Amino acid sequence: MSLSALSAGASGLQANQQALDVAAHNVANASTRGYQPQQAQFQEASPAGSGVTLSAQGRGLAASDSGLGASATDLATEITNSLVYKASFDLNAKVIQEADRRIGTLIDIKA
Repeated sequence: MSLSALSAGASGLQANQQALDVAAHNVANASTRGYQPQQAQFQEASPAGSGVTLSAQGRGLAASDSGLGASATDLATEITNSLVYKASFDLNAKVIQEADRRIGTLIDIKA
């Protein structure tokens, strides 16, 4: 069980880091005319229960159509998303720490 928690935590770290990258890219291009922001969409990894990934479609363009006008990036949404992704990243790090602690108690090499 601890190994699966370790794997799930690691995949969560990676997916949230990628989501933070998407949000940062959107903020960096907020003043670019015609820029259409990307969306981060999480999906369950295969096999079920083994973690999470960022879907390929989730890295695609958002549904908004800004044409050649101003950027469609909503900075308030991007900042909120960044805070959520960071909190999720931190929680996944705690899952990994706890899994590591549990593995250490299962395999006590000092005993």
